[in-house]
Amino acid sequence: MKSEIYFSVKTPLSIEVRTTVQYWEYLTTLKHPIMKNKEDIVKFVLQMPDEIRQSKMDKEVFLYYKQSDKLYCVVVKHTGKEGFLITAYPVDKVKEGEIVWTK
Repeated sequence: MKSEIYFSVKTPLSIEVRTTVQYWEYLTTLKHPIMKNKEDIVKFVLQMPDEIRQSKMDKEVFLYYKQSDKLYCVVVKHTGKEGFLITAYPVDKVKEGEIVWTK
């Protein structure tokens, strides 16, 4: 079943972030093919970010940043103590937004 949970990780904000098999396939096939086979990087960014910022456009959306082989941004929608993956991709720089957490 493709709608089963693909992975779930806890962030430093104590948010349990999850994504499904189906959504991960969509993300890595259509939205950001560069993220194919980079599940471990996405998990690492969520668990050990350098910085977390709150979106200026949507107060329930948070951007997790981590410098690894590249600078990565993982975007998550928070709903209470849970969250779900919106997207993930390499970036050139950190976007504007209120800093809510730093390492």
